[in-house]
Amino acid sequence: MTERHLIRQQIREARRRLSHTEQQAAAHAITDRVAGTPHLAQAKKVALYLANDGELDPHPLIDWYWSQGAQVYLPVLHHFSPGHLMFLRYEPDARLIANRFGIPEPRLDIRLLLPKNELDVIYTPLVAFDATGNRIGMGGGFYDRTLAGWHKGLGPRPVGLAHDCQQLPEIPTDHWDVPLPELLTPGQHWRW
Repeated sequence: MTERHLIRQQIREARRRLSHTEQQAAAHAITDRVAGTPHLAQAKKVALYLANDGELDPHPLIDWYWSQGAQVYLPVLHHFSPGHLMFLRYEPDARLIANRFGIPEPRLDIRLLLPKNELDVIYTPLVAFDATGNRIGMGGGFYDRTLAGWHKGLGPRPVGLAHDCQQLPEIPTDHWDVPLPELLTPGQHWRW
C-alpha cells in the first residue's frame, strides 16, 4: 500500500468519525470565515461541491452565497474530456443525478455551463493537506487537472475546504499535484 493511499484511508476514516453536530458546526464556521474575508465574500461566481464521504459540508456556504446574490456552480464530470471537470450553475430546485462515483451533480444542460476561467473562486474538497498548501484528493486527479495553470492566470483562484483533522505535518507530492494558495478549516484560514 502506497503512502498516499494509506493517508487517504486514515484521513477519510477520521472525517467520517465526526458527529453530525461536529459536521454542522464546521460547516457554519467555514461560512463565517468566508463572510469575513472580503475577497471571498465579494465573489459573484463560485464553484462549490456537494459533500461526500465525510467532506466538509458546503451547504450553509452555498445558501449564504445565494443570499448574497452570487451564482453557484457545481463540478460535473466532463462528458467529452475524461478526467476533467466542467461547472454547471446550481439552483435550489436543481434536479441532481448520481455520477459514476455516486456523487450528485446537475444534469448536463449546456445553457447552465460556465467556462472555468469565468469563475471567481473554485472551492475544492480534499482528503488531506499540509502546512505548505499541498493537498491530496481522492486520487482521480480531477481537481489537479482543473486547477493546473491557475497561478499563471489560466483559471480562478482555488481555495480548499477541510476539517481541522485533515491536516498532516507533511504530504508526499507528485509532479502533477497543484498546491493551494489558500485553505479554510473551522479553526484556521491558511494562505500561502
